[in-house]
Amino acid sequence: MNFTDLPLSEGLQKALKAEGYTVPTPIQAEAIPSILQGCDIIGCAQTGTGKTAAFALPILELLASEPIIDKEDKNDKRHKGRKKPIRALILSPTRELAQQIGDSFTAYGRFTGLTNTVIYGGVAQSKQEQAMRNGVDILVATPGRLLDLMNQRIVSLASVSIVVLDEADHMLDMGFIHDIRCIIDALPAKRQSLLFSATMPPEIERLAKDMLNDAKRIAVDPISSSAKPVEQLVYFVDRKKKIDLLLRLMDTLPMTAVLVFSRTKHGADRIAKDLNKEGVPSEVIHGDKTQSSRLRALNRFKEKRSRVLVATDIAARGIDVEQLPYVVNYDLPDAAETYVHRIGRTGRAGLTGVAISFCSNDQQDVFRQIKKIVGKDTIKSMSVEEAFKRTPQFQGGEHPYPSQKKEKPPIEDARGLSKAGISVQSILKGQGSKKHERSPDIERLLENEYEPRNIQEAIAARLKAEGVSKDIILRTTGINKEIFHKL
Repeated sequence: MNFTDLPLSEGLQKALKAEGYTVPTPIQAEAIPSILQGCDIIGCAQTGTGKTAAFALPILELLASEPIIDKEDKNDKRHKGRKKPIRALILSPTRELAQQIGDSFTAYGRFTGLTNTVIYGGVAQSKQEQAMRNGVDILVATPGRLLDLMNQRIVSLASVSIVVLDEADHMLDMGFIHDIRCIIDALPAKRQSLLFSATMPPEIERLAKDMLNDAKRIAVDPISSSAKPVEQLVYFVDRKKKIDLLLRLMDTLPMTAVLVFSRTKHGADRIAKDLNKEGVPSEVIHGDKTQSSRLRALNRFKEKRSRVLVATDIAARGIDVEQLPYVVNYDLPDAAETYVHRIGRTGRAGLTGVAISFCSNDQQDVFRQIKKIVGKDTIKSMSVEEAFKRTPQFQGGEHPYPSQKKEKPPIEDARGLSKAGISVQSILKGQGSKKHERSPDIERLLENEYEPRNIQEAIAARLKAEGVSKDIILRTTGINKEIFHKL
């Protein structure tokens, strides 16, 4: 079957062709026709099987072919000036996943004239509020921020005809079930409901029974099974030796891009710090990071400006990186089902991938539970001793990433300077003004965007663009105020 065989409009077919989609995945081939027929759906599919398109495409088709029927009170001053009501609601557990779903709707619906917006917490609500007042066809939201805006009477769900609950099991893990039920209660009784989940614990089964009517169940993989294209390995290693083992594996295996999972935020920070200290460019994302810093870290990883992305489970749920070859479970998850979600980050869309787990003595019980889910012979045990005996093959700059390893600046040069100032001053002292002998640090700052007149001005321009204060830039680069204002 090809996408051209599905009953999708010319605009959607044109968008799919632009995206390079020709053959639907199993979940898409089964779900799209059923959703177009108006069925409620329970979709049991792993991450990376194309389930976003499985619900986004038929929703766009249905909304584009139906007239707008505004069920809200036209005399209600709260909705005065709104151009269109919300007709489809997609609920997502995390900001990153919500943003990626919104991006998918934008890409697939570019020729339909339908609009969508994404709302989530952790950022000011002013722009989101304005988008609501302007009117939008499709709303993608995290439960907490949506409830907040509903309570402020900024968002009304009275005209929603289709609701999607994506990553339902993760909603349960994050404690969102109560919020979800409150949102469901605010929806019209007559609606189409779609629920997607990689695992189906009892609480999700009860939720599905409450929110869906005569639902069609679509399962493209056994419930809680791991992604088939993923090779799964485990190293039984002492907790203190994990970082050394990770570094050795990165030196001996073609680990050009690695997603590393940490159980805690503090642990994620420590892993990234240790890797950067050893010259491995690494970024970190977790719940304590601001939305802008999380997006910046994810973009650096996607653009191959960093080799490693260290993440906690909650922050990583929305990560979608094409051709991610390796996932490392630095810490095994507390829940065995979470293991399935983690390794689903690699081996996506039919590609192969490798999932490596580090199991310390205190996590043996969790590992036994994981084996019950994925199969006792699925995960291959590897020798830690043999790993350390391997000869490093990927050193000396063979990976296309700038080194992060930096010499510490002299204490006397660091007084009164920020971290940015210290870093730049150390670069200048080690490099002078020879623009033809740039260090990796300077290359990382300049990012090859233009040929500077001299190194000092180039670094000053970069720091100014990143918001570093004028005083620090003048002190660390030595340029004068006149040049600074020209940058």
